[in-house]
Amino acid sequence: MKFNETTVRVRYGETDQMGVVYHANYAVYFEVGRTEWLREFGLSYSAMEADGIMLPVVSLSINYKNSARYDDVLKVKTTLKKMPTASIEFEYQLLTDSNVLLATGNTILAFIDIKKNRPTRCPKYLLDKLQDYSL
Repeated sequence: MKFNETTVRVRYGETDQMGVVYHANYAVYFEVGRTEWLREFGLSYSAMEADGIMLPVVSLSINYKNSARYDDVLKVKTTLKKMPTASIEFEYQLLTDSNVLLATGNTILAFIDIKKNRPTRCPKYLLDKLQDYSL
């Protein structure tokens, strides 16, 4: 698996009065993408939190290319940029269902030990699942 691709439909509340998606919602679409990327490996945020690991976003960048609009069906392509260490980095492409590029982006999330509230290494179970992941 080189990337995960999932779809989301733009809801009315995500747009301004002109029907254009408000810029901050692109970060939400990226979150949907990485959540689905984790599911591909049988993982979820809630399971990781139950195991004592949080994944807060420590860096987010978005490059806007075109506007998404109300009721558009969007494709979120999520790719792991490199093997995780104490952080995990994803790259994103947001496209219309007809493959018009709307935005690209990048996030870095830190692995945090919930009990210590300190950074920690990527859990071994995630590294084991990524063993055959080709970057």
